[in-house]
Amino acid sequence: MADLPTHTIVFEILTRLPAKHVGRSKSVCKQWYALLSTQVFVKIHCSRSVVSSNQRVLLIDDLTCSVRPIISNNNDYGPSSTVTFPFHHQNNDVSILSHLNGLLCVCLNHTYELLLWNPTTTAFKRLSTPDSHGFYINNLDAIGLYVDAGDDYKVLHIKRRSGVLGVYVYSREVDSWRNIPFITRQEYLSPHFNWLAGTFCGGTLYFTVCECWIGGTNVVICFDVNSEQFKEISFPPVPSNGMVQGVLVNVKNVLHMFASTGMFEMTIDLWTLQGDYWIKVLSCPPIPPISLSLWCDITHYVTNGNWFVMTKLGKLFTIEMDMKPFECFYPVSWFRGFKSAVFVQTIVSPSI
Repeated sequence: MADLPTHTIVFEILTRLPAKHVGRSKSVCKQWYALLSTQVFVKIHCSRSVVSSNQRVLLIDDLTCSVRPIISNNNDYGPSSTVTFPFHHQNNDVSILSHLNGLLCVCLNHTYELLLWNPTTTAFKRLSTPDSHGFYINNLDAIGLYVDAGDDYKVLHIKRRSGVLGVYVYSREVDSWRNIPFITRQEYLSPHFNWLAGTFCGGTLYFTVCECWIGGTNVVICFDVNSEQFKEISFPPVPSNGMVQGVLVNVKNVLHMFASTGMFEMTIDLWTLQGDYWIKVLSCPPIPPISLSLWCDITHYVTNGNWFVMTKLGKLFTIEMDMKPFECFYPVSWFRGFKSAVFVQTIVSPSI
């Protein structure tokens, strides 16, 4: 090791260390501290950390916040480690809105403030400002976290207030908010439409927008993060004889949607986006009625033909599929939830 050049040690060896070990390595000497703090090192380390074996589940209840690894061969969690929130909160009233490369965008429900938080390094950044930017209202707003071509981490905040829609972008690099234009149909301003958090994939943020009744309008709103232009594409052609919801996931930089529809029995189809059109990959047999207290969101899935699903309370369930098309897919490393989230451990900082 002593005979290896410092550049090789840092960028070929240390970039493969777990995130917490990188922090310890910074104390070796001033040169290592400087090199391990550069954005180049952080970017390379992040690219090597976004793998399924590095996934963790963050679980928040009224009393505790914990992080656990996923044991995929028995659909369970590994030993938990307690996480202490580094910011003030009330009874763990923290909602998780979006996640990207180890950063969580969260909302403090008692103040409505938005924060960027890395639960691995414990670093956080408040996004709220005196001029009312960075405040989130559940069921009215939508959030998307992304990285632009200049490697600047940004937050897109879509706000609906009294029939007026405003779109704002926060830049980590310049630490400020700015307004951008958003031309859309007037009806999407209505609270009858449910906007899910944005999913970042291939330089675009995608939002599912679903009308909250049977037979309502369902669309996907796309935001090109570099041109900052919006466009609308159609929803997959799912039956409209029940409530419809589309959960988006990024699988190896290809957008997929779990589209669920039904009332007493739910049917879930997996679709992939090619250009502006959806191609069905596979269908799940109808799922028997599920108690509202156990209602599940798709979190990620594995190559042995099973889907993992997580309830709103953080409990894992499995839907056995046994279908060959699944063999070409791998676990995803992104999930958005309100009291739990699947994320990867990185050293990406919420501020510069």
